Amino acid sequence: METNKHWLGFGLSLTTAFLWGILPIFIKLCLQTMDAMTITWYRFVVAGLFVFLVLWRKNALPKVYSLALRHKIWVSVASILLVLNYVSNVVGLSYLSPETTQVIMQVAPFLLMLGGVVFFGERLKLIEIIGTVLILLGLALFFSDKLERLFASLNHYSLGVIIIIFSATAWAGYALIQKPLLKVLSARQLTLCIYVIGALVLLPFTHLAQLNALSVVQLVALLFCCINTIVAYGAFTEAMHVWQASKVSAVICLAPLFTFVSMTIAVYYFPDYIQASELDVWAYVGAGIVVCGSALTSLGRAKGIAPK
Repeated sequence: METNKHWLGFGLSLTTAFLWGILPIFIKLCLQTMDAMTITWYRFVVAGLFVFLVLWRKNALPKVYSLALRHKIWVSVASILLVLNYVSNVVGLSYLSPETTQVIMQVAPFLLMLGGVVFFGERLKLIEIIGTVLILLGLALFFSDKLERLFASLNHYSLGVIIIIFSATAWAGYALIQKPLLKVLSARQLTLCIYVIGALVLLPFTHLAQLNALSVVQLVALLFCCINTIVAYGAFTEAMHVWQASKVSAVICLAPLFTFVSMTIAVYYFPDYIQASELDVWAYVGAGIVVCGSALTSLGRAKGIAPK
């Protein structure tokens, strides 16, 4: 039985990593016609409707009115932070390649680790320290040929890096707030609250008519983004249920590897839609080191929390 749970947990975690790894490519396609807030709004609405139906069928809809005031405030703050994470991640993709975006997002576990130390008094483990060193070393190698562009002035590239770092920071903040909220709400109940609040917050900034301007390829890409949000998070939630959280988080850190592979395939088969990224051999080596460091940092965490 334990062996079955191990392979089930690994398979579900790998599914999540794969779906999150290829997601930026499909978002990149949508960005050719739609803006970040509109894309995110559609993702929130479709995923929120699905989670609502699941909870409604199980008679498990969240009783938000019964929550203490502080919990209602924390749910609102967590929702805003996740909205910022989603939107800024998409905006960052309009400045950077999917590979670069995914590599930078690997600082999120590092930021979560720091947050645990600062706000919860957690102690750093040796494996986390090693992971942090590897993340910093990997990032240095990844950006080794772009340091001048990165630090010379505030340009298109450096602005994209700043936006993705902000996205990772917003997710870490959400993850820290989510920790106490999961004591009063289930993961799906909290997710539903976040999707509903997020959709309401984004609605005034959403251009629904952009849907009519999508090509068939872009429409399929948007549909995939919406389904990806549902399936990837569902696989993650189930993996957390049957497997150790630290192992789930470590496997999910493989997402950038799927991004690199899928980008190579996309550029080959769809050159009219996806352009190749300018990455040298050191960027690939650095990305691999970042992934290893992020996995080690995640293994050091007692509990894992879902990103994106």
